[in-house]
Amino acid sequence: MAMVCLSDFEAYAKKYLPKMAWDYFAAGADDCTTRDENILAYKRIRFRPRMLRDVSVMDIRTKILGSEISFPVGIAPTGFHQLAWPDGEKSTARAARTMNTCYIASTYSTCTLEEISAAAPGGLRWFQLYIHRNRAASQQLVRRAEALGFQGLVLTADLPYTGKRRDDVRNGFRLPPHMKVKNLERAFEVCKVSPLDPSVTWNDIYWLRSLTRLPIIIKGILTREDAELAVKHGVQGIIVSNHGGRQLDEGPATIDALVEVVEAVRGRVEVYVDGGVRKGSDVLKALALGAKCVFIGRPALWGLAYKGEEGLQDVLRILQDEFCLSMALAGCASVSEIGQHLVQLSKL
Repeated sequence: MAMVCLSDFEAYAKKYLPKMAWDYFAAGADDCTTRDENILAYKRIRFRPRMLRDVSVMDIRTKILGSEISFPVGIAPTGFHQLAWPDGEKSTARAARTMNTCYIASTYSTCTLEEISAAAPGGLRWFQLYIHRNRAASQQLVRRAEALGFQGLVLTADLPYTGKRRDDVRNGFRLPPHMKVKNLERAFEVCKVSPLDPSVTWNDIYWLRSLTRLPIIIKGILTREDAELAVKHGVQGIIVSNHGGRQLDEGPATIDALVEVVEAVRGRVEVYVDGGVRKGSDVLKALALGAKCVFIGRPALWGLAYKGEEGLQDVLRILQDEFCLSMALAGCASVSEIGQHLVQLSKL
């Protein structure tokens, strides 16, 4: 079967992944309203393309926190990549390096930070952190990531408790015996209750700042108020995210929340967005509304399920080609020309 668009990879993954793995990756919270709305919200945005603009030479590169990437799509942090492909996060890291983009490695990786780092030396990687009750384990993870050359620390803020994902409950989801949450094996032995710390507050950003020189990006912001608090607490970036619709159901679609967050920060920090990106034109819409870069979660896993590192490269290449084409057809020859004038906000 020719893999022409991201939904082709989705169909393949649904057909060939074990049911428990597919259900885990696909799950949203409760009725999955927010998960689905993340995608539908993009479809309501319309372009205002400009003509006769000389798009014979295209430049789709951009920079995030000073590092150049080949195009404004990175890989969002998602857990348990070995459920999709035997080499797991090592394949993810290699694909990201080959495509010259950013990969955010999850706390809940099935490969160690050391394995991920060794798989793709020199790649642009950030590390996503959940703060655990066992603060020493979190502290050790941050220091390991920095020592291994990870270039950013992404604090996920929207998971004091895990959302209710009905299929995971029905399936009794658990990792197969041969897979482990490699970076937290000993930490999980200490915490017999949920290891996540629900007492985390904004003040913990100061604690993280005391541990590392890495820039801190906060993930999970959806409102003006929290965007302003993020800036006040000195973060370098915000990822507008609702955890792929896996946490609080019936919150806003991320592309809708993006507008509010961008207005609130007024250029003081970089703003990124994840959730619902399925086409290159979605990337263009996100950038027009103020995102510096988008991050993909489930589509990266579909690519892994298809053909590992090669499949994920295919997914990224399709998005890259579609983004470039959408830019050209909208009348933009470089990322710097993308702006709010390209979209009809009245449709939001």
